[in-house]
Amino acid sequence: MSSVTGKNIILSVFGESHGEAIGCVIDGLPSGVKLDFNRIYAEMARRAPGKDKTSTPRLENDVPHILSGVIDGTTTGAPLAMIIKNTNTKSGDYSNIMTVPRPSHSDYPAWVKFGGHNDVRGGGHFSARLTAPMVFAGAIAKQILESKGITVGAHILQIGSVCDVPFDKNGVTAEQLVTLSSKQFAVTDDAVEQKMRDEVEKYRLDLNSVGGIIECAAVGLPTGVGGNIFDTVEGRLSQILFGIPAVKGVQFGLGFDFASANAKQVNDGYEIKDGKVCLTSNNNGGVLGGMTSGAPIVLSVAIKPTPSIASPQNSVNLNTMQNTTLEIKGRHDPCILPRAVPVVESAVALGILDIISE
Repeated sequence: MSSVTGKNIILSVFGESHGEAIGCVIDGLPSGVKLDFNRIYAEMARRAPGKDKTSTPRLENDVPHILSGVIDGTTTGAPLAMIIKNTNTKSGDYSNIMTVPRPSHSDYPAWVKFGGHNDVRGGGHFSARLTAPMVFAGAIAKQILESKGITVGAHILQIGSVCDVPFDKNGVTAEQLVTLSSKQFAVTDDAVEQKMRDEVEKYRLDLNSVGGIIECAAVGLPTGVGGNIFDTVEGRLSQILFGIPAVKGVQFGLGFDFASANAKQVNDGYEIKDGKVCLTSNNNGGVLGGMTSGAPIVLSVAIKPTPSIASPQNSVNLNTMQNTTLEIKGRHDPCILPRAVPVVESAVALGILDIISE
């Protein structure tokens, strides 16, 4: 099913953006894990909307209500079920798109696939609102991974034309990733934050939106985790990352930059360091032959501009089959990058936990 991911730690996400609630069921979690709910709430607050001008003004508290799988704050080993109530919906804002699909949205292909019965309010089940349960699951995964010495973190590498300082692919540390995860606007160079905010504001005032890149890393994984051919670390992580709405590209290490390089420039050599085999560089992003190489996993995710913008756009009326112009109402992010950072972290954490649980 399209709303289920994982082989060992299985996540099922349900609900719609303007439905009564959204939520998830997580199967395969080990029993006896003491959950720090303050940390879970903090992770979800990083993703929640309504914080500033870079995000939608829709204000949702995103407080998870546990239905099963946890007693006295500790996992029981049974499926963990959770719901989040939707409390701030304005479905009337979507009355004009019931028969006029929004450009670059799922509206038209979903209308065809589901015979016009799809819920278009806020995107329905295709909405980025569904990333809230993903962050909940990822927050749990991060706590379990940390108990195994594995840390995941991310930052905004680029918004529009403004770039942050990238990770040192072979030297990123757990401390650096923890610091980034504590920031509402996660950048490695704090001086870049205002420049990025100014970039977003420029597009917001123009009734437009802007995309960018998120860079994520994981440290502490042993060498040799994963598999080859169709069970690679890259494939497993990419599958869950592409489950995040607006993700249009995933690359590991240098990614597409390998295409213009030569082997002498980019091959990752080996050396003995403190009695251990280590890599002298990490251009492959911590994965070789589909398996972890012992270096940090470093990947980048391309996020497209939010397609819901207030400027008039070309579309069609599906009832009359005539061309028309659409002006989208409602509350939308001029840039989703700041809120997407914890979502990317959660996807990577959940994917890694699934892989190492074999």
